[in-house]
This record gives sequence, structure tokens and C-alpha cells, in this order.
Amino acid sequence: MFSAFIRSVPQISIFHSTSSPPSITALQLLRAALSSPYPPSKPNAPPLKFNLEVVENKPPTSDQLRTILSYIPAATSASGGVSPDVLVSSHPTVEARPTSTEDFAKLATQNLHALKWPIVVNWDAGRAAVGDVEGVKSILEELRKKRDGEATEDGDHKPKGWFS
Repeated sequence: MFSAFIRSVPQISIFHSTSSPPSITALQLLRAALSSPYPPSKPNAPPLKFNLEVVENKPPTSDQLRTILSYIPAATSASGGVSPDVLVSSHPTVEARPTSTEDFAKLATQNLHALKWPIVVNWDAGRAAVGDVEGVKSILEELRKKRDGEATEDGDHKPKGWFS
């Protein structure tokens, strides 16, 4: 009954490619945030607390992709929502441009170079970063602000109904 009052540890996943420099950097940032003071510029700060799931050289499923696309900030999307095309790399071996999450999942399974690595997802906060180390830093900064009590409530995450 009171499970909503229990603060849970955020679940963060990184879909990681061992051959992608941005992916390697993102994984290093995430691991450092768990084991060292965060932010690094404040040596007395505690590390961040989150569960890190590392998925190596395997793309997200089509269901995960649908969820991830809904987490990508609106600034990077067209008016009709985010297209799976934002996940496709510009690698020369990528010939087809998928139009659905199922098509993208199939393409990424056949050709791992088709995917922009890394994909980092904060499942609890509904945030995702694709192929971008700055996006990972933004996710970590949101966690820091929440830990330090600086986070402001989003309208999307406020309860709606009698008590709002």
C-alpha cells in the first residue's frame, strides 16, 4: 500500500559497442559515476546510486526501441514523433533506412554498424541519449540534482487527479 513512498534506485541501461569510441567513453562515465565522487570536480561528493545494466554488442528489442524513442527529447524529433531513423548510424554499410521499430530491430540485428552507439536509458526518469556522450552527462546530472535535492518536478511526472 505504501510502496509509492519507498525511494527506488534508478535503473540505467547502456546498449554498448566495444568498438565505438563514444560508447566506450559513455560506459567509463557511467562506471566512474558509480564508484567515484560525482561530480568529479567535488572530491567530497558521494558517488551516484543507480543500477547499471551493460548490454554489449546487442541492439534493443523492438519493444525497448518503442519505449526509447518515446524518451528521446522532443527537440530532436519531428512533429509526428521520433522516427527510428534517429538511431541509424551513417556507417557506409547501412543501405536501408527503417521506417518502423520492427524494421530497425531487424536491421540492427543483421548489421550492428547500423546502430548509433551508445544508447543510454534511464528507465525510471524516462530519459534516453543516443550516440551522444553529452546526453549521458545530462542523464548523470539529472541524477545528481535529484540526489542533492536540486531537481525540480516536471509537469509530466506529477500525479494527476485529486491531490494535484
